[in-house]
Amino acid sequence: MRLDRPGDHRSGERRRAAALAGHLGDAATARAFLDDPDPAVRATALGALQRCDALEEVDVAAGLADVDPGVRRRALVVGCTFPGTSDLDLVALLADPDDTVVETAAFALGEQEPPDPRAAAALCEVTSSHTDALCREAAVAALGAIGDPTALDTILAATTDIATVRRRAVIALAPFDGPEVDAALERARSDRDWQVRQAAEDLLAD
Repeated sequence: MRLDRPGDHRSGERRRAAALAGHLGDAATARAFLDDPDPAVRATALGALQRCDALEEVDVAAGLADVDPGVRRRALVVGCTFPGTSDLDLVALLADPDDTVVETAAFALGEQEPPDPRAAAALCEVTSSHTDALCREAAVAALGAIGDPTALDTILAATTDIATVRRRAVIALAPFDGPEVDAALERARSDRDWQVRQAAEDLLAD
């Protein structure tokens, strides 16, 4: 894990330089900022390397292990461009102590193509038991994006969560069919939240 050192008044200049390197295609300069003492500079460097099309798995792996949650979030966003069959372990970040990192990890796992074969089970755990509603919402959305049939029961259960999660869960039912899905959508048509009702109506219309 990378340990932070105190930043300085020139960190803004370094961050701008890292961003500019990405726009100029200067991968060497962008990579030099990956070890910067300021986490915002490190996060910007990861994005710059992605823009240069020079991002390597080792760069992302270091970002995933960074002490700063902002860097870990950026590493997840850029890391989801690698297939779920790579050596990157985005799934591990679903157990991160920072809820914003967990939320971003769920999003990233839903974006991977092909998905990590371990993702569905781990996302089901977050959907079912995480204490933060935004994490549950992101996880059930990712389950819908992945469309793994083993996640259907978890998605159906999430249609009884709080309104924001229910809405995502209803949308996540789109890749699935069957009598239990039809029944859940019919129940959602009379949900007390109008966005849940609208999501159900849209799916039933399709």
